[in-house]
Amino acid sequence: MSVDYSQFQEVQVERRDRVLIVTLNRPKALNAITFPLHTELSLLFRLMARDGEALAVVLTGAGRAFCAGGDLKDFANPGETQIDSLFEEARTLITDILDLPQPLIAAVNGPAYGLGATLALFADVILAAEEAVFADTHVVAGVVAGDGGAVIWPWLIGAARAKEFLMTGDPITAKEAARIGLVNHALPAAELMPRALAMAGRLAAGPKLAIQGTKQSVNQLLRGAANQALDLSLALEKACFKSEDHVEALKAFSEKRKPVFKGK
Repeated sequence: MSVDYSQFQEVQVERRDRVLIVTLNRPKALNAITFPLHTELSLLFRLMARDGEALAVVLTGAGRAFCAGGDLKDFANPGETQIDSLFEEARTLITDILDLPQPLIAAVNGPAYGLGATLALFADVILAAEEAVFADTHVVAGVVAGDGGAVIWPWLIGAARAKEFLMTGDPITAKEAARIGLVNHALPAAELMPRALAMAGRLAAGPKLAIQGTKQSVNQLLRGAANQALDLSLALEKACFKSEDHVEALKAFSEKRKPVFKGK
């Protein structure tokens, strides 16, 4: 069954033969995630799963960034209903990515921070431009790495390395990320999309049942990790939204200064 993606405003979906090219499309804001974009993402993967004409998906960002994470201006003063919806969507987004039958290739064209890093790292094959940088910056904003980072970073690079990056928010270059196994390959920028599309085309032309079944089998293991950690990490992150440290982080961001955390 073919699917109509015209409802999406901040995500661009292009169909190229049997491949979907999904582009986060807020380039002026480094594709930072607003409440509307978060809602669109929470609907997108389940919709693509029903797209019988798509046999592979490439996920990338418009402009010079993949995704700068949450848009702190948009998240500065959310209401209770917005927060509740945000965290319901957050769980749906991760489980729907894991349940997506088509192979998902991330073409990380620039910085991937916070949820942006999570989106990239949950892909089946992760290709990054050499100038791309990865960081889970939740702690920098005074909140727990709850939207999937606590699941996927240890899965890819082990608990000790993951905790270092998750607890500091420190960035890692694409080359170093490839060296330690966080991503598959770091490539010159000019080669990124051609390689991503070539991989997507190869998988789309391959034996559908075998490829999708293999992905499903591996993701069953990852789904187990998500079932163990995701609800707890999301609950802990949500609790941080009312903390003094989170408020201070947002205030410091708006005032362009370094936050002063008090552990409250």
